[in-house]
Amino acid sequence: MAADYFCSQCRTPFINDAPLDDHGVCSRCRSGLTGYDTAYSFGYYEGVLKDLIHLFKYSRIEPLAQPLGNLLLRAIPLDQRFDLVVPVPLHWRRRLWRGFNQAELLARPLAHRLGVTVSDVLRRSRNTETQASLSPSERRSNVAGAFVLRNPNAVRGLRILLIDDVLTTGATVGAAATVLRHGGARHVAVLTLARVDRRPSWASRSAEEVASPVTSLTSQSVKGAK
Repeated sequence: MAADYFCSQCRTPFINDAPLDDHGVCSRCRSGLTGYDTAYSFGYYEGVLKDLIHLFKYSRIEPLAQPLGNLLLRAIPLDQRFDLVVPVPLHWRRRLWRGFNQAELLARPLAHRLGVTVSDVLRRSRNTETQASLSPSERRSNVAGAFVLRNPNAVRGLRILLIDDVLTTGATVGAAATVLRHGGARHVAVLTLARVDRRPSWASRSAEEVASPVTSLTSQSVKGAK
């Protein structure tokens, strides 16, 4: 992802360096409000990448999990190591309706390539309202207390890679990461396929810039999935 100014921890893009301190860290990360230590995304939620995510998630084209999971791997710095890959869980009612948890399907090929285990250590304890129509504060309230650990000692001292498909405000992954940190996780990194670029449109990249690398990486895989 390209941005002239972004937080060195959560990777949120900004239109200038005013929100960043001398170490390139934004105010939310300095205050510990994100819940996680760092965040990575393959690209912005637009163009071809957005279309592929919609096909995978809403049209239920499950074979896309493999090529999209491979894209996740490209977003992780080579020097990072993790002990456990944890997909953000769906409530059982939503999983039953969709037929799968998209984060879990994305996590499997990624974990295989990293040589670590995928764990369902997190459970969604209540069925939350869909986040799409909510404001940032409403999103945080909506998912507050929505996640619990199945085993209170399962993540103690571990470096966790938390997987989801899209990062919008960070409310969902933040709530999940907070539970992992309270469970004693040493480090929680968030990894998503895409993140919503919330800068003004004149400051963000065009969809054409995003489309090119995704198209070249996935065209053959998408053909095979049809």
